[in-house]
Amino acid sequence: MNYKLVTNIAASLMAARLRQTAVAAIGVTFGITMFIALLGFMTGLNKLLDGLFLNRTPHVRLYNEIRPSSNQPINESRTYRGYYNFIHSVKSGNSRIEIYNAPVIMQSLSKDGRVIGFSPGVTAQAFFNYGTTEISAIINGIDVAGESRLFSFTDYVVSGNAADLNNINNSIILGKGLAEKLLVDIGDVVPVTTAAGDRYLLKVVGFYQSGISDFDKVQSYASINTVQKILVKPNNYITDIKIKLKDMEMAPGVAKEYRQIYQSDAEDIQTVNAQFETGTRVRNIISYAVGVTLLIVAGFGIYNILNMMIYEKMDSIAILKATGFSGTDVRKVFLTISLAIGFCGGMVGLLTGFLLSKGINHIPFNTEALPTVKTYPVNYSPLFYVIGILFSLLTTYLAGYFPAKKAGRMDPVVIIRGK
Repeated sequence: MNYKLVTNIAASLMAARLRQTAVAAIGVTFGITMFIALLGFMTGLNKLLDGLFLNRTPHVRLYNEIRPSSNQPINESRTYRGYYNFIHSVKSGNSRIEIYNAPVIMQSLSKDGRVIGFSPGVTAQAFFNYGTTEISAIINGIDVAGESRLFSFTDYVVSGNAADLNNINNSIILGKGLAEKLLVDIGDVVPVTTAAGDRYLLKVVGFYQSGISDFDKVQSYASINTVQKILVKPNNYITDIKIKLKDMEMAPGVAKEYRQIYQSDAEDIQTVNAQFETGTRVRNIISYAVGVTLLIVAGFGIYNILNMMIYEKMDSIAILKATGFSGTDVRKVFLTISLAIGFCGGMVGLLTGFLLSKGINHIPFNTEALPTVKTYPVNYSPLFYVIGILFSLLTTYLAGYFPAKKAGRMDPVVIIRGK
């Protein structure tokens, strides 16, 4: 069978019913357009929500947790050896909050090929004095360069300059909510009292806004040296090391390995945030389900249109078969019509879907909770466009297969006799 002849016959049949062909193509176009736009918008929103969390969360965190000693004195007694000892109300001992031998650990991490980078930190509990009232908060001593490179710290500094933490002695960046509680502005000096009772004056050089109100009411940031000085600790005093890996999926295994090697507590992002990952996975499934449903609905429209076209083109089918066309040839003609509708409608749908996504991406989205977001987020992943065109062809092929098979089985004698 000459494929050029099949194409010409398919084109003639489509031209004879141009309105029906256009309606079928528009159905595919609409399905692909909404598939691209909705999937891009929904996954873009998911990425935004994930980013708000993942940007600030290390893949592996090294720290020392304060806990009671598992080996109590009674267990060392020869008198009670071999007994089951039940001990109640055990208090924590003089546990080290700082990470032992932190400089050596960081040197080792810098040579680990699985690690993109790490950022050391010092956490201190403090009280900000507001008149006669003391407001409890946390001061995070950070490496500004490392936090900005690995965890996008500067993206959340809504006022001031994060680099001033290194450039200005005894400086601090307050959470936006905490600054509002203290009624301070950039350039003001705030008194801080540590848990040990020492009092210091720190200059406000910026405001930090994460988008989580409760978080911003208790968090503040200073340089590592400033926090070490407040706590009266040496330069090697480090309480946290936040690590970012090349592959986040390796985090559980790496955390277990580091826990054994460095003899410190280690938590990984999957274990700590299992519920968050589950929510993300469910949202992505819903996004794809909505898009695929739209394409399936468009496929049923094509099926109905091709079915009607076969009934209306019985004379043409009879003539084709009477002049020597086999059932397979007739089936190829109608499958060509179906695939042509799917391809043309799909390509136009990709274009209109992209333009609609651009339109959504330019709609203003201003909220105090997300200071870094100015417009609605859209994901322009090329994978969506590949899935869209392939699924449009698959849907239209399946929609045209059964009517085409039916047309190929028709007996021209029965058709002519019926006429």
